[in-house]
Amino acid sequence: MVDKLFEDERKANIKAMQDDAAFAERTNGWLAHAQERKYSYQFDWMGLPIIQYPQDVIAMQELVWAIKPDLIIETGIARGGSAIFYASLLELNAMCGGPADAKVVAVDIDIRDHNRKAIEAHPMAKRLHMIQGSSIDADIVSQVKAHAEDKKTVLLCLDSNHTHEHVLEELRAYAPLVTKGSYAVVFDTLIEDLPTEAIGDRPWGSGDNPLTAINAYLKENDGFEIDEERHTKLQITVAKSGYLRCIR
Repeated sequence: MVDKLFEDERKANIKAMQDDAAFAERTNGWLAHAQERKYSYQFDWMGLPIIQYPQDVIAMQELVWAIKPDLIIETGIARGGSAIFYASLLELNAMCGGPADAKVVAVDIDIRDHNRKAIEAHPMAKRLHMIQGSSIDADIVSQVKAHAEDKKTVLLCLDSNHTHEHVLEELRAYAPLVTKGSYAVVFDTLIEDLPTEAIGDRPWGSGDNPLTAINAYLKENDGFEIDEERHTKLQITVAKSGYLRCIR
């Protein structure tokens, strides 16, 4: 049963945070320093490095529970913690009446042998299918689309190459698979606001990153909207303006 008074109070608190410029300034300063300290590298999920902020982990749990997808598409596997995280959420959903055959399809251009072995040995790997190759390669896109056939609810998570062009091509390829009411979540939009020293020697940066790709994609496609409330309540997130709700 929903406690309306409590929900109203939470919405009021989120609105207050949205209007608090001083809070936002403190948040942005912390995020820049945290990036320099590799803050997101310090956490595990069920024994594997997840390389995400705990706040975004909680946000994704909220989405997966609410949406109950039967397919989660993830680009960017790294050390496997996030793929196992999504698989474990699908397992919990299945235990609570969610789709029994739900799975994760995860893509990475280079799944290193030691990472693959650790992932495949994990109990939650039974809900995970990994594909090696560039997420924007036509053959890889076709393989992912095949897994999406006949799925009722598809959730998309983009976290691979963070350049504008790559993320934009990922959105063009995979966002059409997202079902109404579900989400395309684009990580590392915070790159747009980070100082150069926090980014380091990377091919992305201010003006060339996931946030600029989102802005370009939303001009092309009116099927998504930014969930402002979600990133506002998080504050500490790598995906500000990156939680995209499918509205048609």
